[in-house]
Amino acid sequence: MIYFNQGFVHLPVARGGVMSDYRVAILPGDGTGREVAIEATKILNTISDNTNIGFDLTEIACGGQLYKETGKEWAEGSFEFCRDDSDALFLGAIGHPGSFLPNGDLAGGSVILGLRSGLDLYANVRPIKLYEGVMHKVHGKFTQIWQPDMVDMTILRENTEGLYHSLLKRASNRAQGLEDYVVPELDFPDLKGEVVYDPRPISSHGTERLVKMGFDMCKTRNGAPSDGVSRVSCIDKSNVTRGCQLFRRTFDKVAESYPKIATDYGYIDAFTQWLTRVPEHYDVVVTSNMFGDIATDLASVLQGGMGMAGSGNIGDEHAFFEPVHGSSPKYAGMNKVNPIASINSIQMMMDWLGRKNGSEELLGVAKTIESSVAEHLKDGKNLTYDLGGNSSCSEVGDIISKRLARKLSEQ
Repeated sequence: MIYFNQGFVHLPVARGGVMSDYRVAILPGDGTGREVAIEATKILNTISDNTNIGFDLTEIACGGQLYKETGKEWAEGSFEFCRDDSDALFLGAIGHPGSFLPNGDLAGGSVILGLRSGLDLYANVRPIKLYEGVMHKVHGKFTQIWQPDMVDMTILRENTEGLYHSLLKRASNRAQGLEDYVVPELDFPDLKGEVVYDPRPISSHGTERLVKMGFDMCKTRNGAPSDGVSRVSCIDKSNVTRGCQLFRRTFDKVAESYPKIATDYGYIDAFTQWLTRVPEHYDVVVTSNMFGDIATDLASVLQGGMGMAGSGNIGDEHAFFEPVHGSSPKYAGMNKVNPIASINSIQMMMDWLGRKNGSEELLGVAKTIESSVAEHLKDGKNLTYDLGGNSSCSEVGDIISKRLARKLSEQ
């Protein structure tokens, strides 16, 4: 490892002396994020060792624990490095107990939220797929609630607007060294005592590009598990809120350009019921920021829990990928958490880089990572505690990496 610019660590990946193809920034963050980042890096190294694809990896220290120790969320110049000198980003997790900024915001928010807003990563993409061999923990016991061939959808959550807009803008400005963002004062008649508010702006522009991505993604999939129909579902609360009414109108406008793709609708409260009762109906789902934040975590139960849930924060030019289980402070340092969410996030990174750069090799690697994970889970022999096993984080990462290496070397 070569240290430079205080807080940056260059992790050279040798590949027969050939110059690396892609620059990837690794941001381990806090708690168990640091442990799963090791497993994510292991997958990248495995790809480099067994293909003609090379990665130039740079690790950037960041997060709430770093802030508590140094007074900085990450080193100066980190945002610019992610923006200008990286082809893709991987984030472990952000969040350290008791670590907050003077204004009350989460320490480390400049990283996860600053990148989302500052790089205009307007779509949070969450694949929800149940693999064979994964059981569901209910009432303290593991059992098969949903069937693997009945859960395979992708939920797209708007990622820069809505209820979190003010927080995102504060984090983005802080990450870029800009003036603090202050929410305009609003008057709320008849409310008494202290009043605190977070505006929930929704724009036609922000909605249109998210919905368009959803329809384009739908064209690459195999349709809903129940009937094979290519379908995009609009989930909102348009019977109540004006922002959601705009969201639905914009959805309908975009849908006109995709006549071969079916559409349907749902209110978010009803959707949380349908999501668990008839998940097989859904192919691609688009929704607003807060609704998507809640619904995707509920949906992770279908696929075996948060330890299985990878994600991508995607814009037109940039993207970062992360497991969504958070920093899990109570498990930090125990080598216990499930690394598959991180491995699935690297799979998404390879797919995104492949599509962005027109690389069939990268797209093939993405498929091979997915099949390696699927085969590992189907075997059911080495699982972490959340899936009913007792294997460690690093053990599972090692086994999947070795399986991936074998499959890549045979291609």
